[in-house]
Formats: sequence, structure tokens, C-alpha cells
Amino acid sequence: MKDKIFELASEFSSQTHGSSNYDKDPLFVMGSGLEEYVPLSYLQKKEPQFKDLHDILKLGFVHSSYDFLNTDSFKKWFQKMFSKKLTIRDSKSIGILHFPDQKTIFDAVEQVNKNFDILRETFVIMNNKNLPVQLGEWYAKTIFGLKQVKSSSQRGFDFVSEEGKKIEVKPQWGDKSSPKGVRLKKSLLELSDRCIIIYVAKNFMIRDILYLDCEFILRKYSGKGHAVYLKDTDVSSYFFSKSNKHFDKVVNQSSLMRFASPGFAMKLAGRFDDPNS
Repeated sequence: MKDKIFELASEFSSQTHGSSNYDKDPLFVMGSGLEEYVPLSYLQKKEPQFKDLHDILKLGFVHSSYDFLNTDSFKKWFQKMFSKKLTIRDSKSIGILHFPDQKTIFDAVEQVNKNFDILRETFVIMNNKNLPVQLGEWYAKTIFGLKQVKSSSQRGFDFVSEEGKKIEVKPQWGDKSSPKGVRLKKSLLELSDRCIIIYVAKNFMIRDILYLDCEFILRKYSGKGHAVYLKDTDVSSYFFSKSNKHFDKVVNQSSLMRFASPGFAMKLAGRFDDPNS
């Protein structure tokens, strides 16, 4: 029956439907590719055995909101089919039924499990924190020569520099920072001497680094509440990609360059040897 649904999605997508009311459907089923969809009501009209959503889900389809998937392919398909743009308001009420490639997912899960075992054996993953957080902490530990010890004040680990300074390490995962900025707990800043923010891109490479004095952060950026938010626009001049100020804190330059994203690596290239850059 899955193949029948794919066939109907292809049939529906082969011509426009500007004069129909199918654009009002709250549920659309994705076909065999990202360029083919079909309204659930059209499926029910063509194949009466699909009485409701449950009949589609039991075949292995997965139900997600359009906002969650946020796929441009559906937006383009919608405009092509109905000669109208998909409004933000309408998109919030639309659900997409899609059929996952379970073999590909299973193979990926197996590979992830193998990779996690490798990261555990090499002491990158040490506890139940998520991978980007632990990887970011490992980057900081390796690049800045930090000693990682079990925390006496909170769950997890503390970091100490060669000089005995307490370091707060904050990994931030994503290709872009939140508009609100990186959230830092004031209590942890007050307990620490330095703060290192490792910006880890979605490909798990380093996209930038911040190395700041905790006292400086609290004095310049602290407001009301229990947290400090460092926005990129406020601290942009301190990023490693722009400033050499804390290059002397880097203990392992080769690790920094090895794990830097291509764009970040290009900005760093040659600058460790040139104090005037």
C-alpha cells in the first residue's frame, strides 16, 4: 500500500490544482521524493480504505508538523500546485506524513553506536551529556591544555589551566548562535577565573572560540537575573577569528587547526606566527 500512496502522490503532483480546495488540507503525504506530495483527502477519495490518519501511520509513515520539518521543497511544491504562496499562518496548521528509509536509519544508528564506542574508548565521552557538549569540552581541554577533574560543586567536570586557574567551558552547538546569545550561569562565572566558549558547528567542527575573563564578563555584560547572555554582536571583537589576544593560551595549535572548520581555519592560518595580524 505504501507504493500505491507514492503512485498517487506522483499522480497528484503531475498537474496543478489551482481551482481545487486541496490547498486547505491540514495533512499532506510525502511521496517517494521531496518534490511529490498528496493531500490526505485526495488519498481518501481515490483509496477509501484510508479512512483516517491511523491507516497511514500503521503502514510506517511518520507524522510531523511542517514547522518541525521546515522543508523548502514542500513550500515550492505548494506554490506550484496551487498557484499561491504558503503563508506562515497556514504552515503552522499543516502536518506532513513521510515514510522514513528505515534501512538507512538503521545503518546510521549502527555506525553512530560504533563511533560512540570509539569516542568512549578515547575518553572524549565521559558521562551522560550530549555529544556536542562533550566534544566541545574535549576540544577545549586539548587545545588549551586543561586538566579535567570531577566537579566538587556540581554534576560533571571542572577544568583547570596549567597555572591553576579555574576554567568554565561552555560548548555552543549550531551553525548560528541564538539571537539571545550564549547563556552563562552567574554562579559558575563567579566560581571561575576564565570562560572558554567553543562554538561547535553542526558538522562537529569548531567554527569559532571565545576566551574571556569571568570578572570581565560579569562586570561588562551582567544584568538582572541569574544568567549572563553573550550576544555575538557584543563580543564579536573578541572571537578568535578576529582577535589574537588570547592566542598565547593555546597549548596545542595543531589540534586547533585540525578540528577547525574550513572557514575558521582560513581565518587562523598564519596568524599564530604574526603578532601584528
